[in-house]
Amino acid sequence: MKSGHHKASIDTIDNRFEVSNHKVAVPKAKLSSGSVVNKFPVVLDDGRTIIFISDKSREREIRLRYALMRKG
Repeated sequence: MKSGHHKASIDTIDNRFEVSNHKVAVPKAKLSSGSVVNKFPVVLDDGRTIIFISDKSREREIRLRYALMRKG
């Protein structure tokens, strides 16, 4: 009697996550997911919210967008 579940060895989730199965190299930004290395903190809402950005020149834009979001 068959189990009813077909599991192809080339399509398993484990095989998809194996780095050796990737055609191209994984970028360092993807490997350091959640990392704040080389990012600048933007402190908002009296310290209750901190956003990390990679481009320091966008700090003013981030502050403005956050203020508009909080009002509307």
